[in-house]
Amino acid sequence: MGKKIAIVGAGAVGGYTGAHMTRAGEDVTFIDPWPEHIEEINRNGLRITHHQGEEPFTVRPRALHLTEVQHVSKESPFDIAFICMKSYDTGWAARLIRQYLAPGAYVVSLQNCMNEATIAEVVGWGKVLGCIASNISVGLNAPGLIHRGGLKGGAAHTVYRIGEVHGGTTERAKEVCSLVSHADSAKVTDNLWGERWSKLVTNAMGNGVSACTGLSGAQMAQNETVRRFQARLAAEAIRIGQALGYQLEEINHLPPDVVAGAGEGDPESLARYEERLRTQPRGSATQRPSMGQDMMKGRRTEIEFLNGFVVREGAKVGLAARANERLVDIVTKVERGELQPDPRHITELRLN
Repeated sequence: MGKKIAIVGAGAVGGYTGAHMTRAGEDVTFIDPWPEHIEEINRNGLRITHHQGEEPFTVRPRALHLTEVQHVSKESPFDIAFICMKSYDTGWAARLIRQYLAPGAYVVSLQNCMNEATIAEVVGWGKVLGCIASNISVGLNAPGLIHRGGLKGGAAHTVYRIGEVHGGTTERAKEVCSLVSHADSAKVTDNLWGERWSKLVTNAMGNGVSACTGLSGAQMAQNETVRRFQARLAAEAIRIGQALGYQLEEINHLPPDVVAGAGEGDPESLARYEERLRTQPRGSATQRPSMGQDMMKGRRTEIEFLNGFVVREGAKVGLAARANERLVDIVTKVERGELQPDPRHITELRLN
């Protein structure tokens, strides 16, 4: 008998991944705070579309609003819970689902940022795994509609990386790998924290810049000044991660030292970085990183959990992150309505 699975957060990544699990016959229940989204899923199903490749499909999973989760207490508990909420909602989401977990159940953080510790505070470290969705490029475009604007990873790029917090390879990690592989390529990693920090670097490069400029991923890649600023953001984050002892993985299919070198002005590294950004395969020209999507929708951003986290962790090891710190300030002002999204926030920015 298959495991009973909860997806807490039926947004872009959670909805996309869970929809593929559902199509494969897994027992999935979605839990989400957006009433219209849940209503549409229950009325007409959850539709998944792609910019290229896979044909559109619709699944009809069980979907519950937060106010309906209490009914689960009358049923068998969940064996696996994926938390796919924004980072600032991690704590309450973990507390919500904890009371509906089976004794041997575990919780998977399928999120941006490094939220495993927050979940562990609620359920204990022994029940926590991490899962990174690398370059997945999905968006919740309307209630009941999730679109993947980026290309499928497949053999060219492993999208899902699943790891235990202690670095071991376990049966439950393999189980999660099997589940998410219904959506795209997946692997079990023995380097969860290195993978997490590497994804953090990638997010730090693109998310906040998109949010404060209004530019899509493709538009950012076409602007030399923006590309150079992104390299500086990455360089600061990479050096801080290395100082913290993380074994970083490739950043955008480049060695981390090459990306850091580009941000630090090394000519050879900069040439490799520029060539990669100019030539890498891209999906939809309008696809924005998640924070860019949030800003367009008027939602709270995760800037304090991405670039802000880089700044705070850098302070612990005595490394300043001035570009990341400046970006946090700009994005915060745009989020509050004190500034409007504009590429000039970056192209006219002056840093020592």
